[in-house]
Amino acid sequence: MPSLAQTLPSNDLGFLRIVASLWGIELISSDAAEAAVELSESLCDAELLDEVVSTLPQDGRAALEALAAENGRLPWVVFARRFGDVREMGAGKRDREKPHLHPTSAAEVLWYRALVAKAFFDGDKGPQEFAFVPEDLLMALDFSGIMTATETEVVEQASDDIEEPTESEENTPAREQAHPSALPGSPKTDQPLGRPASPAEKAITLPASDRILDDACTLLAALRMGLALPETQIPASVLLEFLSAAKIIVEGAPQPEPAKNFLEAPRPKALEILVGAWQDSSRFDELRQLPGLACEGEWKNEPLVTREFLLNLLEPIPEGQWWSLSAFVRDLKAKYPDYQRPAGDYDSWFIKRKADGVFLRGFASWEEVDGALIKYFINGPLFWLGLVELASPKEDAAPTAFRPVQKVTNSIETGRLNVSSQGKISVPRLAPRAARYQVARFCEWETEKDDQYRYRVTPGSLKRAREQGLKAEHLLVILRKHASGPLPPPFAKALQRWEVNGTEARVETLTVLKAGKPEILEELRKSKAARFLGEIIGPTTVVIRDGATSKVMAALAEMGLLAEGAENE
Repeated sequence: MPSLAQTLPSNDLGFLRIVASLWGIELISSDAAEAAVELSESLCDAELLDEVVSTLPQDGRAALEALAAENGRLPWVVFARRFGDVREMGAGKRDREKPHLHPTSAAEVLWYRALVAKAFFDGDKGPQEFAFVPEDLLMALDFSGIMTATETEVVEQASDDIEEPTESEENTPAREQAHPSALPGSPKTDQPLGRPASPAEKAITLPASDRILDDACTLLAALRMGLALPETQIPASVLLEFLSAAKIIVEGAPQPEPAKNFLEAPRPKALEILVGAWQDSSRFDELRQLPGLACEGEWKNEPLVTREFLLNLLEPIPEGQWWSLSAFVRDLKAKYPDYQRPAGDYDSWFIKRKADGVFLRGFASWEEVDGALIKYFINGPLFWLGLVELASPKEDAAPTAFRPVQKVTNSIETGRLNVSSQGKISVPRLAPRAARYQVARFCEWETEKDDQYRYRVTPGSLKRAREQGLKAEHLLVILRKHASGPLPPPFAKALQRWEVNGTEARVETLTVLKAGKPEILEELRKSKAARFLGEIIGPTTVVIRDGATSKVMAALAEMGLLAEGAENE
């Protein structure tokens, strides 16, 4: 970082004199460049530095402490949001208003004492403006131990400040650095953010489950059959991301061996596969899944870093303790507002509210984006993966409390299939997933009801299965193995006949012409209307091709015959 000599303006004698006056130094030189050198040599005196720092107001001391804790620099947007900004004014206005005597922020307290400056340094996204302590001043602070003398007191005071924020403080600048990439590692604390849930917040509970495994089975079958994304309790688009993270799906297509292993695995093991893949995925992006928001542009966030950070914050919550969701979000905002924002950047991410097309930018949109992400993280992925239980004040209300759980109650897939003689198959949720996956590929799907997946075997569904290399005899083997009793003989016989003969009967709706005499039909078959006639059913009856009824009736009229349509009867 630049030194004092490089930082102090060599062309602004008025500013240098302000700094000197606040340090109790009398400048000898009247030349700005010489005065800057003279002042830079004086400010690093240990005794003088100790005296100046010790007389700083509490907020100024906290701002300097925050910079020192981050090796002397913070992104300016982060520093300014936490400790205020420095008012821009020319030399004339500055001399008239004397802001150094009436500072409006901790930033101005440090600025006019030359304890903080600003400059651009290279960052991950190119040049970025930082607040920093000049290098030689930082070394003097570190060497003398000035900043560590009351470190505990400052930290405790900062904690007291955020313990119980009032309603008016919700929009005040936060006081702690947030994004994990700017922190010395993940947050380490034994004290969880927030507070235990109140009785009202946890009135109606929603237990954790492994339902994600059943939805995943449904989605895999649909993709394998080339169907549209099905309706599932967990959004199908998010299920795709879970399965893609586990490499069960690659580029939108199920992978045969991974899918087979996943579907045949015991439910606890299958759930463990999804949890592990999610935790380690850098591509599963909760931010871009937020309902009602659309992310546009080429900017990138760091979902894996954010996920690890949030999981670490949840870890201290006592096992078995219901926890207030709103209090957790409130305290996280107060202490780690920039938890997912590199360098506190709230302007370069283009996130649009779908309802009205408004872009949510700036820290004022924190609740709609960053706060919403925390709630989604808990109410969505953590709940779907069976890692938390949820609670709300009343039925159908949004969750207001959560409770971490060690594992979901083990579910054993012992359910048996029910098969009717009409080819209807009912599969309970806790039947073997691999069996349901195979059954689904042979059938038309009907609406799920009461934890029962319902299917129907039809010639069309069997034909589609055959095109994918499946045979009806395969379905018979699966059903005999997993059905609750012997298969109905008519249904089993029908499957065996279809395998040999294909479709042997067809029900159709046809339009037919019934003539009063055979001669009428014969005359019509010799006319121009013959091309509109189909299969002859009898001496006086013939099928009319689709869409040709009006043409046949017109031909009859030309023959001097008025035909009566069925719709007129």
